[in-house]
Order: sequence, then structure tokens, then C-alpha cells
Amino acid sequence: MSFLDIIILLVVAGLAGGIGKALSGFSRGGCFLSIIIGFIGALIGTWLARELKLPEIFSLNIGNTNFPVIWAIIGAGLFTAVLGLITSRKD
Repeated sequence: MSFLDIIILLVVAGLAGGIGKALSGFSRGGCFLSIIIGFIGALIGTWLARELKLPEIFSLNIGNTNFPVIWAIIGAGLFTAVLGLITSRKD
């Protein structure tokens, strides 16, 4: 995997995490947190899809890595929704 592949993977994970955060209403964190949430969302989403025997809807092949974009967004939304429920909100 080249340096450019890693950068592209980070950008796609950041976008997936940002969309997942926006869908669940989670507003904390910045770009770095969105990237982390995107990767965690990809893990949760692909696990959920495998358990429910759902097909892979849209995935990007970046280098030798297959990144499931739709499942990453769904997983990131679920993850941030749970995070929002268990963390206290300070307004």
C-alpha cells in the first residue's frame, strides 16, 4: 500500500465518519475523530452485514484494501448514536 493509498483511505474514512456523525446528530470532535469513527463504523457495519447476511452495497478498492463505504456510514451512525446516549452533554 502506497502513501497515496493511505491518504485516500483516510479521506474516505473521514467522509464516512462525518456522514455517520451527521446522521446521528453527534457534534463533538473534528476531522481526526471522524476518521476514527469511519474506521470503527466500517468494522461495525461489515460485522452487522455479515451477521444479517446482507450484501455489500458499495465498496471502494484502495490499494489492496476493500473499504465498504455504505456499511461504514451505517456503522458510524450506530456507533455515534450509542456514544451520544452514554456520554453526558454539557451545554
